[in-house]
Amino acid sequence: MTKNLIITGGSKGIGLATTELFREHGYRIINLSRSPVPPESVVNLTVDLCEPDWDQAAAAELHALIPHKQHIVLVHNAALLGADSALDLTAATLRQVLQINLVAPVQLNRLLLPLMEPGSAVLYVGSTLSVKAVPNTCSYSVSKHALAGLMRATCQDLAGSGIHTACICPGLTETDMLRELAAHNAADLAELAQKTAMGRLIDPAEIAATLYFCAAHPVMNGAVVQANLGQLQR
Repeated sequence: MTKNLIITGGSKGIGLATTELFREHGYRIINLSRSPVPPESVVNLTVDLCEPDWDQAAAAELHALIPHKQHIVLVHNAALLGADSALDLTAATLRQVLQINLVAPVQLNRLLLPLMEPGSAVLYVGSTLSVKAVPNTCSYSVSKHALAGLMRATCQDLAGSGIHTACICPGLTETDMLRELAAHNAADLAELAQKTAMGRLIDPAEIAATLYFCAAHPVMNGAVVQANLGQLQR
């Protein structure tokens, strides 16, 4: 049986760690992003999820790769994080963030759900900001709250299909996104590490392992999984 991991934003951070782990477990990897995943064994589809009609351009390639129902783990990982607040957020910025963080997963679901056999999984990479908010992350928080809602709706609408779903919510993970948020300042990153009960940042491989666990265990269906090292509430 061919096992497929189809992931968005698989070229770095959590996405790259996830492609590596699933490849080790015998999955064929199909990555949708603007940048390719290095190993030749990975199928890279170059797409820009920011474009509203990206799915129309990618549909033929995806259906050629998955011509009939197969075992698929679909991981919605790509995301855009900006610094904005409820006081200055523009409609244009919100539309851009929602397109990548929320609308693109809806588009990809429409393409792939008909091709997923029982035992497949749809996994959403949320955030601690799927269930709370912090200052100056307005558009990101809105999109990640909505992503958790999309997962819950997916769970209900797939009842009886044998396909399960979950939303995995990483905390402070050592990725390019976090480093850019901290302006690559080592002192700021060290301060962020102290915001977890373990006193360190999360390794992307830890989130990849959590995604793999959720993919392999249908009992996680409908779960919002906090994967944050016990983020401190200060």
